[in-house]
Amino acid sequence: MTEPKTAAAMEWSDSFVLGYPAMDHTHQEFVACVAALQRADDADLPVRLQAFADHAMAHFQQEERWMTETDFPAAQCHADEHAAVLKSVREVQALLAERGDVGVVRQLVQALVDWFPGHADYLDASLSHWMAKRSYGGAPVVLRRGVASPASN
Repeated sequence: MTEPKTAAAMEWSDSFVLGYPAMDHTHQEFVACVAALQRADDADLPVRLQAFADHAMAHFQQEERWMTETDFPAAQCHADEHAAVLKSVREVQALLAERGDVGVVRQLVQALVDWFPGHADYLDASLSHWMAKRSYGGAPVVLRRGVASPASN
């Protein structure tokens, strides 16, 4: 049995806060699931991968429900990204079950770590702003501790 990678696990930070509390909470769960996958040893990968798959299904269904309920203009593009992630997760689960291929699970986890910040910054932030504007009449105010703004770089 091999041990998990020694690289630091993904952590929640204020850089992920979008200002729509329900979405931020779901994103904290996403980060925790990915971190659990990163820390898992090979024997625990099937259980951790299933937990991530369950989370991702509920997470993406929740966002897609919000998009439908609020007539979000970029809903299809956003849903297409969700579908691609879920397809990859199912393919990796199959490879793990059929061949015991833990390497492909580790590759998926790294792809999720790389994918999430951009997805959250663009597609999820747009949805968060859209929902806040429709609910409250304006974009959310987001205060981030210790995160440099693009203007200060």
